[in-house]
Amino acid sequence: MRTRVSAVTEPSVLNDTKTAYDSVATLYAELFGDVLKIKPMERALLAVFAELVQAHGAGPVADIGCGPGHVTAHMHALGSVTFGIDLSSEMISLARHAHPGLRFDEGSMTALDIADGVLGGILALYSVIHTPPAQVPAVFTEFERVLAPGGHLLLGFFAGDDALPQEFDHKVTLAYRWSPDSLANLLRQAGFVEVARLLREPQEGERFQQAHLLVRKHQEP
Repeated sequence: MRTRVSAVTEPSVLNDTKTAYDSVATLYAELFGDVLKIKPMERALLAVFAELVQAHGAGPVADIGCGPGHVTAHMHALGSVTFGIDLSSEMISLARHAHPGLRFDEGSMTALDIADGVLGGILALYSVIHTPPAQVPAVFTEFERVLAPGGHLLLGFFAGDDALPQEFDHKVTLAYRWSPDSLANLLRQAGFVEVARLLREPQEGERFQQAHLLVRKHQEP
């Protein structure tokens, strides 16, 4: 393991995001800890992701922005060796309490304390939505660094219908909606190949379309 220097040059954004999620961690866990039960499409996509990662056999899965650990635990139930990482110390505390048999680490996706090329997969479900758009490419470069060749990344986000990212009043802190094409282009530039995408209409209680991109890191020649 090695310590990385953050590629994001605005520590205030990280601090603000951490503080915001620390303050709502318990309520967040109560509201969203069982959310997969009412999201069959997301469950199906996670099952596909788990199967692809296990078939490749390149390493564990990091659930980056794991929150209270519900998706980490779901992936573990699907048979994938999975650990969680979150910026919020309160979220990590809740995850460790709810899932004592699993590993959860406090950390930032902008500077992962993970060696190059050791992960078989990365989950980043609504994890980059608070990242300033100009800094998202650096985050994708960090994801590419820690994934093994051929490893998979599943990215979830709020969809927008504009070519440029759109700010919106997320209930926790400032966030951005992205068009799937725009994020897919940034992922290609970072060294990923698109495998599939899911775009669905909002369910009850949701304001925007929900999008997922499943991509694979280029294999070494």
